Amino acid sequence: MAETLTLALAQLNPTVGALAHNAEKILAARAEGARLGAELVVTPELSLAGYPPEDLVRKPAFIEACRERLEALAAATAAPGPALIVGAPWREEERLYNAAFLLEGGRIAARRFKHELPNYGVFDEKRVFDPGPAPGPIVFKGFRLGLPICEDWWLPAVPETLAETGAEILLSINASPFEAAKQDQRLALAASRVVETGLPFIFCAQVGGQDELVFEGASFALNADRTLALQMPWFEEAITLCRLERREGGLVCLPGPLTPEPPVLEQIYGAMMLGLRDYVEKNRFPGVLIGLSGGIDSALSAAVAVDALGAERVWTVMLPSPYTSRESLEDAEACARRLGVRYDVIPIEGAMAAFGAALAPLFAGRAPDITEENIQSRARGLILMALSNKFGPMLLTTGNKSEMSVGYATLYGDMCGGYSVLKDVYKTTVFALARMRNETRPAGARGPEGAVIPERILTKPPSAELKPNQTDQDTLPPYDLLDAILEGLVEREETIDALAARGFDREVVARVWRMLDRAEYKRRQAPPGVKSTRRAFGRDRRYPITNGFTDLVK
Repeated sequence: MAETLTLALAQLNPTVGALAHNAEKILAARAEGARLGAELVVTPELSLAGYPPEDLVRKPAFIEACRERLEALAAATAAPGPALIVGAPWREEERLYNAAFLLEGGRIAARRFKHELPNYGVFDEKRVFDPGPAPGPIVFKGFRLGLPICEDWWLPAVPETLAETGAEILLSINASPFEAAKQDQRLALAASRVVETGLPFIFCAQVGGQDELVFEGASFALNADRTLALQMPWFEEAITLCRLERREGGLVCLPGPLTPEPPVLEQIYGAMMLGLRDYVEKNRFPGVLIGLSGGIDSALSAAVAVDALGAERVWTVMLPSPYTSRESLEDAEACARRLGVRYDVIPIEGAMAAFGAALAPLFAGRAPDITEENIQSRARGLILMALSNKFGPMLLTTGNKSEMSVGYATLYGDMCGGYSVLKDVYKTTVFALARMRNETRPAGARGPEGAVIPERILTKPPSAELKPNQTDQDTLPPYDLLDAILEGLVEREETIDALAARGFDREVVARVWRMLDRAEYKRRQAPPGVKSTRRAFGRDRRYPITNGFTDLVK
């Protein structure tokens, strides 16, 4: 019986539905695994189909195409080289499974079905998949491999079943979405499974962006004594050998590379870069267009875009009104110059006058109010969308989570766009990320070194500049206070009374709650954006627009 087994963990970036492309990635990983001397190449959950496939797996033609492509991959293993672990959907006896397959010797040698289907947060697998039976291990070259699929190891039942049925190791394929600092939770849970089963644990993860979700990779191996044997990189495809050795006490993962975990701010920035890059490239946009206002949100969005795509694929436009300050004009141009992007100026005063003239007969006798402010924002949105339509770049919207929480945004105005990198980032974190980017060029960034966001953008009071001497704090509580309240209301679902008991002014909390509640209809129409917190708007937090419940009533 063999006493060693060499795996190659293939941290891949598939595209949902692109079966030929994904199969090519898997075969390329097999070729690289062969070059490195691997006997088995392990790929992530649903690596053939991409994750999450959502209702795509309800199309019979897609499931049949997955089967055909999987059988072709199996046939390819007849050629010299390592065997494969591949994830794919599989229909059997009118049931549809999220499955893992061992492909060896030109055939499908074994398959196991996901037992625990997540149905919370961003996940709704129970909607599209059927749960498989509790799995037993598979045998490969004399080694008994347990194959829990993602959620299967987050709960104790499947690992315990695998240990009881003779597994020597837990080898888990995963598509686990990014949240800031989530790796600590994964490692803690993995340590729990190791203690409960006495088995080493390997986590092979997907990397890449898929709509709102980002998968950071960060695959790892944990030995039975809870020591970290291997840690793969964050936010990039990689293939790394993991050598197993059978000893008297069981299997041991021999020491491998240990990539340091990035600081939390760099993780968030890396997720924003990867999410935007993959959204643009997988949807075949030539680049992005950004309305650059001279404020912090658009400046940070532009920096992320340049770091993700390169300056040549980012076009910025300043759209000044009569209320735009000289400082904003100077700051927007300075930011564009530092980033090395195209920069144009299109004044909107003429558009404002045209709308004013068209509406004057109906608005006669009414004083100007927020309506006229929103017309400015919508004029900008119309111009930017016209440029996007004419020349092809996707318009990147620049609103942050604080604004989207309380509805401090204009439908069909500054909410126009196809994607938002700041959608799940609170305003206080926006400032922290901007300062971090000025001090550190993140790994994988394509933008310039040094301070890319002018210091005045970081220090001046935020303002929409839709009327004279306006600041955000005319309408909102200070952002440090607002964000602390929102984290309680949104991330932790705390009540108004609970937040008041923690020292927040009850009237301020109630005011923020009202704004949060009333803005649901706006959020429902917002573009997708990178998820980085526990409760992102959209997939994570789904409230009815028509909603008669209020925390203000006992």
